[in-house]
Amino acid sequence: MDQLQFRQYMDRDPGAKLRDVVTQMLYDEIVSLHIAPGTKLNVNSIASSLGISRTPVAEAIINLCDMGFVMSRPETSGYFVIDLSMTDMINLYDVRSAIECEAAVLCTEHADEETVIELERLANAYRDSLIAKDYQGMLASDMPFHALIVKSCGNKYIQKCYEMLLPNLTMYQSSMLKFISSTSDNPWSSSVTYNHTAIVEAIKMRIPELARQAMENHVSSSLNFTIFYGGGKDPFANVKNPKNRR
Repeated sequence: MDQLQFRQYMDRDPGAKLRDVVTQMLYDEIVSLHIAPGTKLNVNSIASSLGISRTPVAEAIINLCDMGFVMSRPETSGYFVIDLSMTDMINLYDVRSAIECEAAVLCTEHADEETVIELERLANAYRDSLIAKDYQGMLASDMPFHALIVKSCGNKYIQKCYEMLLPNLTMYQSSMLKFISSTSDNPWSSSVTYNHTAIVEAIKMRIPELARQAMENHVSSSLNFTIFYGGGKDPFANVKNPKNRR
C-alpha cells in the first residue's frame, strides 16, 4: 500500500473518515491475499506508507479485529492477519455447499435468459483462463460466476448468508487459484476446469436436481484439489507469511 493507492480510495468517497478508508484498504488487501495470512500489521509502518497519523490505522485494525480478519496473539504483542487452514476451509465449504447448491436449484426457476447468457460467458472465461493458467482471468470470472448464481436465485436469505461468507470465501478462492496456476499434475484439475460449465448446462436445461449435483460436485472438487495439493501437509503454508509463523 502507498500514498497513491490511498488517494485513490479517498477519491471514491471524499467525505469518508480516515479510519474507514484505511479499513477498506486493509480489508481489500487481506481478502485478495496481497497481505499474506499470518502477517503482522505494523501500525507505524502502515501509517508511514500512507502518509497519515497512527490513530486511523490503529482504529482500522481494531475494526478488522471485530470483523474477524485480524487477531491478537497472547504469546506475542501486536495484531496479525488470520491464518488459513484446511480444517477451516472444510467447515466454510460445508456451509458454502448448502447455500450455493440451493441457489443453483432456485436459479433453474428464476434465472432469466440474460442471466444464463452471462453465466455461460463467465463459465467459458473461467475454463479458458484455467487452461491457460491465467491467474487474473480466473479471478475475474470465478467469484462473479458464483455471486451471479446467488444474486439470481430469488431468495434474500440465501443472499444474506452468502454475503456474510463472501470475504472468507474470497481468501480461500484466491489461494486455491494460485495453487491451480502453479501446478499441472493435480488429478482434480480437469474436474475443477469444467465444473462451471456443468452448472450452467443444468440451469439452462431447468433441471433443479442436476443443478444441485453439479454445484455439489464443484465444491467437492475444489476441496479435493486443495487437499491433494497439500500432499498430506498444510496446503496453505505457501500463502502464509513465513516471517510471522508461530
